[in-house]
Amino acid sequence: MKKIAIFAKVHDPRALAVAEELIEWLAARGVTAHVEEHLSKRLRRTTLAESSESTEIAADADLVVVLGGDGTLIAAARLVGERDVPILAVNLGSLGFLTEITLNELYPSVERCLAGDFEVSERMMLMASVERSGEVVELHRVLNDVVINKGALARIIDMETSVNGRYLTTFKADGLIVSTPTGSTGYSLSANGPILHPELECISLTPICPHTLTNRPLVMAADAHIAIKLKYAPDESVFLTLDGQVGMKLLSGDVVQITKAAHVTRLIQSRSKDYFEVLRTKLKWGER
Repeated sequence: MKKIAIFAKVHDPRALAVAEELIEWLAARGVTAHVEEHLSKRLRRTTLAESSESTEIAADADLVVVLGGDGTLIAAARLVGERDVPILAVNLGSLGFLTEITLNELYPSVERCLAGDFEVSERMMLMASVERSGEVVELHRVLNDVVINKGALARIIDMETSVNGRYLTTFKADGLIVSTPTGSTGYSLSANGPILHPELECISLTPICPHTLTNRPLVMAADAHIAIKLKYAPDESVFLTLDGQVGMKLLSGDVVQITKAAHVTRLIQSRSKDYFEVLRTKLKWGER
């Protein structure tokens, strides 16, 4: 590996300090570090790293290192996009369902990556588009979830939902969460959605506070084509949120189309813990 892209939580002094140390460590080993322009402006020593726009940072990188929490990783995964570059996610945040590498493991993990000694967990992603009056007005790739929800004071919303062209139901609810297995421990979990092993290929559909109590989460095959038409948007106060980071207002008649993305996110696995240990620790299973 000759070039490593670094994403860091730019407003976190700890992440900035770790990024600076990592850049120097890589330079001493003849490896070029590549950082985002807005990160470069916050680093004290930038002569050892190249910088570019965030959308291009992973263009020819051999590895991406993320310094932050799950949110930083999710943003980085969208920017990596179709490049299939392995991501080493180091947890400097509070939760860390996805960023399972600890700070103490950072340099040993990078050493193994430089030697080609690492294993990856492939995580499926979703493609979400918004059609308005027959025209696609938004198109995004997501790692965690696609969420339709109402504003704080809005009334219940009607969402006509079909799967593979067949009518499923019209959900009357506060919203709807379409999630990947990776996103199943996020917003979907708080809405009583199922926990799905992250290496599964499937899609979950979880209503938020449904009007009909018999509405329950559904798990569908990964190749399902989900179409959600907003039948009624009270006061036009309905929003589409992607990975909890990108959002837009939806109008009555808009159709949200969701399919499996062609590419995956490749997360480098920790040698010291497995997925079930992460679940036990984060969800405090077995504690009294």
